[in-house]
Amino acid sequence: MGEIVDRVQKHRTKLRNEGLCSLQIWVPDTCRQGFAEECMRQSALLNNDPHETEIMKFLYEAADREGWTA
Repeated sequence: MGEIVDRVQKHRTKLRNEGLCSLQIWVPDTCRQGFAEECMRQSALLNNDPHETEIMKFLYEAADREGWTA
């Protein structure tokens, strides 16, 4: 096991020397029971919301879609 730890430490040291830092991000568990239902609930709250429509219009106009298929 020490060999793996040493290899990981060397890799992390290399990345730090390149100016990078480690970052841990916690995100919602998409496999969790009720996740899809909660997404639908929150989406329904925004349905026909004028602020959401404005934001989506802005995002659509600001997005760089060149090269993407529609």
